[in-house]
Amino acid sequence: MCCFDDCCCGGGCYDSFCDRCCPCISYDTRETIFGCCICFLVLAAVVLFVVLLAAYGFIRHVEVAVEAASLTRFALVTSPATALAYNLSLTITVRNRNWAMSIKNTEPLEANYSFDGQRFDRVKLAGEGDVHPAGKTRVYHLDSGADGAYVALGNAGVAEFGKENATGLFQVEVALAGEVRYQAHVTKCKLAATCPLKLQLAPPGTTAVVFQKVKCKLAKADKNC
Repeated sequence: MCCFDDCCCGGGCYDSFCDRCCPCISYDTRETIFGCCICFLVLAAVVLFVVLLAAYGFIRHVEVAVEAASLTRFALVTSPATALAYNLSLTITVRNRNWAMSIKNTEPLEANYSFDGQRFDRVKLAGEGDVHPAGKTRVYHLDSGADGAYVALGNAGVAEFGKENATGLFQVEVALAGEVRYQAHVTKCKLAATCPLKLQLAPPGTTAVVFQKVKCKLAKADKNC
């Protein structure tokens, strides 16, 4: 007795392709199984491609926020040059929204402090080569101060300082600046965010002022970033 074109042996069929006895399976059935395996492999490859594309093909830019801020000194010094004597404490968060891609700093990440559009100090947050893991939030605690941080205010800036000093409420801008590269991408991308703060002066020994979280605005991304 024959099972299709193969020779029977012990209740099964001798398959010349695999050189062994196996249960009798028709040629059409084997072709169907083979076709299903091919479809499964193609589908798996498509799914893998889609997952990799979603993970590494599209960049989700970071989120930056000032979680806490305290201004305990902010005084104008006019001699020998215009400068600010200040003490400022900040808590800044930077969140990597990508679930698979890490971010590497190709330049140091810095925070620049400005009053009336004029920078008076800058502070380093992270160094070149620092890696921000995927899906993680970095928290930076900054305590800065100076007895005479030079600032080119001019007459208009001095007048604005006097106006804000009368109320004790100062408008200080914190701007983050750096350059990063996203994992699996070649292009270097500028990281720039501005955080406009309204800070109530609270000298040591006075009641602490409640600070409302400020979400920073990201600059428009470069091409391919």
